[in-house]
Amino acid sequence: MRVRTAARALAGSRRARVTLAIAAVLLLLVGTQLVIKFGPVGTGLVVGPMIALILIFLARRAGLSWDDLGLGRRAVRRGARWAGIAVVVVAAVLMAGAAVPWIRSAFLDVQYRLDAGSALVTALLVIPLSTILLEEVAFRGVLFGFLHQRQRTTWAFGFSSILFGLWHVLPSLPTNTFGSVAAVVGVTALLGLLLCELRRRSGSLLAAVGGHWAANGLGVLLAALLWSWT
Repeated sequence: MRVRTAARALAGSRRARVTLAIAAVLLLLVGTQLVIKFGPVGTGLVVGPMIALILIFLARRAGLSWDDLGLGRRAVRRGARWAGIAVVVVAAVLMAGAAVPWIRSAFLDVQYRLDAGSALVTALLVIPLSTILLEEVAFRGVLFGFLHQRQRTTWAFGFSSILFGLWHVLPSLPTNTFGSVAAVVGVTALLGLLLCELRRRSGSLLAAVGGHWAANGLGVLLAALLWSWT
């Protein structure tokens, strides 16, 4: 009886610790989003990697293993393979879309009307450091790891993806309408589900990073290329 009581107390203590850790992660992400949104241009290049490291530290202190975070060594090769597949698939989809005239115009975002050098720096340096690193560690690494430990996989998929969608509300304001913001949230939440599946299937965060970069980085490169042809 005493053993059972002690086990329950231990389980309760662990649940409380994990709940507090998740709350701390969410508060940290909210603060980070505000700093990036209202801070000087380029703030994300410094803040993003720093917060990613802090999140990993918090997760490890709360009991998540490297495998829980998708950062285990054993899954690196499989993660790299799935990352490569994701890049190829996304590239094919983007090229197919660019070949259709009425879809091609959607790629012509004015902010990505860049010369070749600027486009490469944005796609290969700015986006990975300021956006992808933090978002993947936060949503498919730390939060997915916590939720997957405590709940079923579907819960980890759904909750982390909804949060990923909501993460994009503030960057969408104030220039977009309510409908546009809602569309951004919906699309990014769906993307989050796909990235979660890459993370689950490969066991590695690297796969989700590859898919995320393909959607963002290749999009920038394609936009710059299309602008150069107009």
